[in-house]
Amino acid sequence: MDRTTDGMKRILSRVGVGSARVDTVLPKTTLTAGESVEAEVHVEGGSTEQEVDAIYFALLTRYKTDDSTRTGVIDKFQVADPFTIGPDEEKTFPITIDVPVDTPVTVGRTNVWLETGLDIDWAVDPDDKDPVQIDPGPQLSTFLDALDSLGFTLRTAKCEKAPGSIFPGKFVQELEFVPHSGPFSGKLDELEVVPTETQNGLEVRLEIDRRGGLLAEMADIDERWTQLSFTNESVSQIESKLHTEIERHA
Repeated sequence: MDRTTDGMKRILSRVGVGSARVDTVLPKTTLTAGESVEAEVHVEGGSTEQEVDAIYFALLTRYKTDDSTRTGVIDKFQVADPFTIGPDEEKTFPITIDVPVDTPVTVGRTNVWLETGLDIDWAVDPDDKDPVQIDPGPQLSTFLDALDSLGFTLRTAKCEKAPGSIFPGKFVQELEFVPHSGPFSGKLDELEVVPTETQNGLEVRLEIDRRGGLLAEMADIDERWTQLSFTNESVSQIESKLHTEIERHA
């Protein structure tokens, strides 16, 4: 092969043509917030030798702002020392993915995906996108069971820009419930829940939307905010605490 052909391959690899490829292989597509998952990253060389500075990862979602939809970073990290990948060479790297406890649950309009990329100087970085389903961690799962016991049904879920300085991150997940039965059926229009799960417990901000007349709804005087904290409570304990707090504002 002549030098002209080699040079052309190097130029093309810099714009992504014939460049190295990366693929993350997950053992499952449904993950639980807070768990650690062992996975593999496969790197396949392109048409020319390339220097890879690192393999990087980002767990991502989308969230709404007042005027647009943005990509939100849930977590990001990188692995591997710099390495060289030869033409058509294959390398495999074992990795551990720690799913943050506050990862949004994939219900309603919430999507989460893992993006893997190769950091290659002077080239378009090749990447791989893997959609994943996220189940709630133990604390949030128990809280949701308590809401179900009170007769609430999830209507929708979405990620939105965090309001003011109330929350530490740039975005939060809002879960919207309606009372289909139980003590609050006919009393509330909806219950909006913004959960923040940590290793130490669960913080929940509630917006209680009471059923009122048109004027009350226009003035937003039928809405009440409150906040609760939970640490390893049972379903019945959370149910009792929720019932008392919602009743106080209903």
